Amino acid sequence: MLAYTIRRIFMLIPVLIGMSLVTFAIVHAIPGDPAKTIAGEKASPQELAEIRHNLGLDQPFYKQYFLYVNDLLHGNLGTSLITHVPISEEIQPYLAATAELSLAAMAIAIFFGVNLGILSAWRQNSWLDYSGMVVALLGVSIPVFWLGLMEQWLFAQKLGIFPSSGRIDPRLGFEGFSGFYVLDSLFSGDFTVLGDVMMHLILPAVALGTIPMAIIARMTRSSVLEVLRSDFVRTARAKGLSEFWVVYKHTLKNACIPVLTVAGLQMGLLLGGAVLTETIFSWPGVGRYIYDAIGQRDYPVIQSGILVLATIFVVINLLVDLIYAWIDPRIQYGKD
Repeated sequence: MLAYTIRRIFMLIPVLIGMSLVTFAIVHAIPGDPAKTIAGEKASPQELAEIRHNLGLDQPFYKQYFLYVNDLLHGNLGTSLITHVPISEEIQPYLAATAELSLAAMAIAIFFGVNLGILSAWRQNSWLDYSGMVVALLGVSIPVFWLGLMEQWLFAQKLGIFPSSGRIDPRLGFEGFSGFYVLDSLFSGDFTVLGDVMMHLILPAVALGTIPMAIIARMTRSSVLEVLRSDFVRTARAKGLSEFWVVYKHTLKNACIPVLTVAGLQMGLLLGGAVLTETIFSWPGVGRYIYDAIGQRDYPVIQSGILVLATIFVVINLLVDLIYAWIDPRIQYGKD
């Protein structure tokens, strides 16, 4: 296991290099001039030339890339062209907001998706099975932006149950120390803030978690059906164990490997794919951060933000592979 972990970590190096190269190339292919973004449209050619020289934009592409990689190796993600703040400092609260939203969405997706898949497999070919699969099909088919707008219209405007946008009521004047408002309010014992944060979190988390919930439900159903036909399940039933215990204790543990794979991939996608949800609900996450940077032609923010999200996605995939062996002892890495 240790040898496999070390080998996989070294395998991340060429992946990260490739991601940095692709990201750097794509961002530089975006139309626009960073020098004009800084100096304005009315800047003189001499001013623009000086800014390009200071930023290294007058260097060949490969030299610009090596300078960029050198900064990354020293922990420097660059500086925003708009705010002039180091990106490594500026991105932290946005990344925490996206992580909190993604974790909430994945918790909803796993809880409802796994249980929906189990019930569908448990009552195969019944009305419960068909209803569950219809719900899963709708979850995959409904666009996130449409579902988010419908949630706002129904639960915020018509019923007035949840707030329509934002992360917290600014009148509360709450400032968290970690960027995770749920944890910060719990540790501080401020349950008024906790309630307000949860009310703001529910609608975007449900909208974001609908698609992974549907995918997890379908995968859980398929995996549980396969395990239910196994000999050890028939043996457990022959011993007189209750059906609930057979399904949730013996079957689910052996059926969760493919479910874990899907959940891990979806978690990585949620971190990088929450742009629509964050835009609709005015959620101050990293997706919205990159979206605003694209509109402002803030190239360092765009390439560093994308690289950070891609790195998180790769690391999550590594962690999922390592968790396999913990869940299923039959998996032994590093052995033929």
